[in-house]
Amino acid sequence: MKSSFFYDGHHKKVSARIKDRIDSANDFLSEHTAGSPRAVGDAIERIVSDKFADLIGDWCKECSINFARRAMADVAFTDKDGFYCVVDVKTHRDDTKFNMPNLTSVERLARFYEDDKNIFALMLVSYRVEGSKVTVSDVTFAPIEFLDWDCLTLGALGWGQIQIANSNRVLLRDGYSRKSWMLSLCEEMLEFYPKEIVKINERVTRFEAVQKYWKQKEDLWT
Repeated sequence: MKSSFFYDGHHKKVSARIKDRIDSANDFLSEHTAGSPRAVGDAIERIVSDKFADLIGDWCKECSINFARRAMADVAFTDKDGFYCVVDVKTHRDDTKFNMPNLTSVERLARFYEDDKNIFALMLVSYRVEGSKVTVSDVTFAPIEFLDWDCLTLGALGWGQIQIANSNRVLLRDGYSRKSWMLSLCEEMLEFYPKEIVKINERVTRFEAVQKYWKQKEDLWT
């Protein structure tokens, strides 16, 4: 069971439509907001989400665009084959030298992928700004299992956060097996956690020393 929308390449047509949609949008930035990557990102996300069902086209059976800020999705849709796809919309300004966005919690993804009909997808819109005009250079729209681990890293937040190591370098493996990708995730985590244990033990030792120092110190504040 795999998604025809992604594995047969229909998502690439959507990427092209999204690029055209954003490029054709007029005057959605002011001179003030054009200088703020956050403001530009929010504006691009609104443009995408407002017409998302139309951009997906005939593949969209049902669409949702209202999610809490900490949710996995910015937008989501159920396709005509019954696959439920949550989409994390990210933006990247081309002249930014380094950007390491969080994608999702490893535990949240592991639970979400217990259902073969669930898909977690990234939509990364890369752009440049001239004055107050945004021009899209590329739109990456793909399930997370199409992202090569050579462009991903892990952050020490909660169970662990999957991150893009640098948004200037996103590597895709179109049609890659979800099972193979998830097994690679497990291998990454089984290397990551022991390193974190070493770091935690070092921090425990450090604050045992801090505690000892303060226990021996005269209380000058009573």
